[in-house]
Amino acid sequence: MRILVLGGTVFLSRAVAEAAVARGHDVTCAARGVSGTVPDGATLVPWDRVDAVPAELTATPFDAVVDVSRIPSHVRRAVAAFPDAHWTFVSTVNVYADTATPGGTPATLPLLDPIETDEDPASGPETYGAMKVACENTVRTGVAAALVIRPGLIVGPGDPSGRFAYWPARFAEAARDGLPVLVPEPVDDPVQLVDVRDLAEWIVTAAEVGTTGDFDAVCPPVPRSELLAQVADGAGADPELVPVAPEVLAEHEVVPWSGPRSIPVWVADLADSGFLAHDVASSLEAGLTIRPFAETARDTLTWLSATPDAKVTGLTREEEQEVLAAVRG
Repeated sequence: MRILVLGGTVFLSRAVAEAAVARGHDVTCAARGVSGTVPDGATLVPWDRVDAVPAELTATPFDAVVDVSRIPSHVRRAVAAFPDAHWTFVSTVNVYADTATPGGTPATLPLLDPIETDEDPASGPETYGAMKVACENTVRTGVAAALVIRPGLIVGPGDPSGRFAYWPARFAEAARDGLPVLVPEPVDDPVQLVDVRDLAEWIVTAAEVGTTGDFDAVCPPVPRSELLAQVADGAGADPELVPVAPEVLAEHEVVPWSGPRSIPVWVADLADSGFLAHDVASSLEAGLTIRPFAETARDTLTWLSATPDAKVTGLTREEEQEVLAAVRG
């Protein structure tokens, strides 16, 4: 197959290109080429998506297109150029207006109203989600065959956000220094995420077999305690875990999800109980596979050790121990 990956130099889009090359496909990556390199075996065609589509791309009859954009005008331009291909559009679970209903599916959860204009996605998750809704609609109405995949937190080697990396890095530190690890309560709240390589393999498989429809792309809900046990196993650690209540963490200016002084993979009051509790049975039936997160943790640590500028987001070890000292008196 001739596969066009819109991107191909960073994290998910690069993992998709890598997986497609490994399966023997003819892979072209269209990107500015300033954020990284494409995998060996793929061809880079420079394209800043604010500009017209290069003739080198429009002259090629691609069988499949994979797009991860969050900018509506970028998606409209690409759809108009390649309407006859099988399209996979990578959206987000942030498109859902209902975050309170556990067990929701793409067929049951209402979406945000679309934002058709090019806003700053960093202005907030609702703006980001609403722009993705507009992108989804453009793909569904404009191409021959459309697959819309809505991931939650994508994790694993190469993650530029550094969120999941916090946990294997923290457990590896605990294995070295013997100090306890802070975990937020409730420790058994459900969480969902997906290894970037599992998501990439599914995208390539879906292009090969022509899968269409809307699917969430995360693991089945797993208690955070179970996820962290797998991560600790992957890091070769068995530290003392100290649960701390959300209100106590707030008193110590510890925030959820991402950023300085944060605890990743913890939503607190960012969302309701359905945000990390989607029913993904249909996704698993459609070919999504989920590897053990111990493997994801091991491979993330390997990547961190080999990548000096890799990002790890969250509380520093010193900040964490200061909070624990205050909590324990």
